Amino acid sequence: MRWGKDDVTAATTRLGEVVAELPGVVVEEAYGHVGYLLAKKKFAWLLVDHHGDGRLALWVKAPAGEQEALVGADPVRYFAPPYLGPNGWVAVNVDPDSRPDWDEVAALVVQAWRMSAGKRAVAAYDDAHPGS
Repeated sequence: MRWGKDDVTAATTRLGEVVAELPGVVVEEAYGHVGYLLAKKKFAWLLVDHHGDGRLALWVKAPAGEQEALVGADPVRYFAPPYLGPNGWVAVNVDPDSRPDWDEVAALVVQAWRMSAGKRAVAAYDDAHPGS
């Protein structure tokens, strides 16, 4: 593994700052992983060495075509996650060696939230964050 406990804490903190702005999100920690839920459904998931894969990665719900575009453009940072990849989810390595673009990671999280949120929640978020 190219990362350690401090890197997990840093990624969790950064993602916590992003989801703190999103209405209705519940953060659920279990077995060393962190799930980001809306209405009891995960839209993003920080997985720490999932089944011994050696990765520190965020899996996010994504619209059709997003996974292929990201993985095709940068297969070092992005990959199709097992289990959820066939459903279009995309994963991004968030360990320091992968040099994640945290603005892009935040945009992916917000996009995943938008796909799961209701119209009123999205409208309220847009009102509070003009131009986002």
